[in-house]
Amino acid sequence: MMRLLLFPLAFLLIPFFASGQDTLTAPNTQALLYRAASQQPLLVVGLGGSEGGNAWASGRWKAVREQFLEEGYAFLAVGYFGCKGTPKLLDKIAIDDVYAAIVAAKAKLGLQNIRVAVIGGSRGGDLALLLGSYYPDINCVAGLSASHAVFPGHTQEFTTSCWTKSGTELPFIPVNDAAVPFLMQRNLRKTFEAMMTDTATERRSLIPVERIRGAVLLMSAKGDEMIPAVEMGTKMMARMEHAGFAYPHKHLVYEGGHAEPIKHFDEVRAFLRQHFRIGTE
Repeated sequence: MMRLLLFPLAFLLIPFFASGQDTLTAPNTQALLYRAASQQPLLVVGLGGSEGGNAWASGRWKAVREQFLEEGYAFLAVGYFGCKGTPKLLDKIAIDDVYAAIVAAKAKLGLQNIRVAVIGGSRGGDLALLLGSYYPDINCVAGLSASHAVFPGHTQEFTTSCWTKSGTELPFIPVNDAAVPFLMQRNLRKTFEAMMTDTATERRSLIPVERIRGAVLLMSAKGDEMIPAVEMGTKMMARMEHAGFAYPHKHLVYEGGHAEPIKHFDEVRAFLRQHFRIGTE
């Protein structure tokens, strides 16, 4: 009899922040929606980078994902290339398709006035900033080691854009002659720095972060070996300031390399608590 009484008690003691998981249907994406037990009208979208696959659905990010669930956020993990049902390469990725996954998640949750935060690292950070720039119902963006502009897709030729919208390639900074020697040496940071000397093309390829209708968090590292992330973040902050950006915006700079910002998700969660959960407490 005692065992029967203890069983339901033990069940209640099990952590209850994860309530369910749904696989959503959205074109050219792999979208997994994780729901919290104490669900609030808050959705966090996680985007991986140039490693491909659905990073936020992997075991590597499970602990961080569950921290968001514990705080009452629903969590949408989106793979947009390199996994089943998605493009093979990070090339001409339709940001419309990723946004369609967000729309599907909001419909699945079935809550009124859902607020959406998008978090991405590296190329996923670029995608997060693009989504916020083009879709006004994105309420918060966190870009970790993100670029300020659009760059070529990851093909051997580097002649196409990484991203498209409405079937059209977004303007991108091409690989110029100055960048080729560094590219051959596999010196990625110098490659990007050389590409950015084409200032006219850079201006045409900028991510319009000043259009974002919500709080923006940028995180970058001084020793980033892949991109000049601090310089890129500084340029984005300057553009928002120049445009009179009305929402909170913050640029955190660390020592370390390209992966350093992903070690500081405590800062991301703190930023969301302060600037994203408005009106939901």
